[in-house]
Amino acid sequence: MKKITLGVDSPLEVSQLGLGCMGMSAFYTGAGQDEAESIRTIHRALDLGVTFFDTAEMYGPYENEKLLGKALGGRRSEVAVATKFGTILHRGDGSHGMDGSAENVRLAVEGSLERLGTDHIDLYYQHRMDPGTPIEETVGALADLIAEGKIGHYGLSEAAPETIRRAHAVHPVTALQTEYSLWSRDPEAEILPLLRELGIGFVPYSPLGRGFLTGTIRSVDQLDENDFRRQNPRFAGENLEANIRIVETVDAVASELDATPAQVALAWLLAQGDDIAPIPGTKRVSRLEENVGAADLALSAEQLERLAAIAPATGDRYADMSSVNR
Repeated sequence: MKKITLGVDSPLEVSQLGLGCMGMSAFYTGAGQDEAESIRTIHRALDLGVTFFDTAEMYGPYENEKLLGKALGGRRSEVAVATKFGTILHRGDGSHGMDGSAENVRLAVEGSLERLGTDHIDLYYQHRMDPGTPIEETVGALADLIAEGKIGHYGLSEAAPETIRRAHAVHPVTALQTEYSLWSRDPEAEILPLLRELGIGFVPYSPLGRGFLTGTIRSVDQLDENDFRRQNPRFAGENLEANIRIVETVDAVASELDATPAQVALAWLLAQGDDIAPIPGTKRVSRLEENVGAADLALSAEQLERLAAIAPATGDRYADMSSVNR
């Protein structure tokens, strides 16, 4: 698979498509039910040239990092591992909460290193911004970890433009992660232009619209009772019905190309630039192979324009948007 470089001042080479591992352990239907298939999926990804794997301490919590570490045993040197900190209170009782303090960064990284079974993390993201800690303090701690060799690069997730600028002034940001897909186009207004101005790579999560763009979800009744998407506004009632129009356009293009809707959605995203590395998530080998096929799918200029003209999704990305873009 083609390789790209995230970041200019602090570059990291990764595969054009990565693998988001969250759903193997948390939040989605079937999470945590088939470790063997999840490990087979990670191994198949490696065989197909995927070298970029994304996890976080809060996925489980902790279980997803353990799973990825186990799956990568003996092949760690072949990949770039990304994980995240900042949403677990290590200075307190280990509950959920924002903490970007230098002390919490230190506590978090040691735990992630142990669970991943590695001596370094290639890309270490602040998962959500902590309004109680200046970003300069957080990045100062991350810069120290880079100097010590415990992390290779750092990134931010769901950060606002001004926060990105302030962080980058302390130490170059390698990558910014946020939701971006044919049903989440918000980054195009401010985030993408800023990243390109500063030379920061972009890692879109949920590039398949939390599975919606595959065309397989038509009702929340298809999802487990504890599936995060049951509480997501875009999957609720009239919003879900309104958003089906997005899938219909994607499916129409897929039919023209003898491809799947998922492949079209990913191919559109890959066509947005060589500084973008989407991380579609799956816990099944068959879906992984389908997603990887998007790297070889060529969309015509007319098809790209038709997809780009799709109106934004109806409904917020989260029921509570207070922790994003800050």
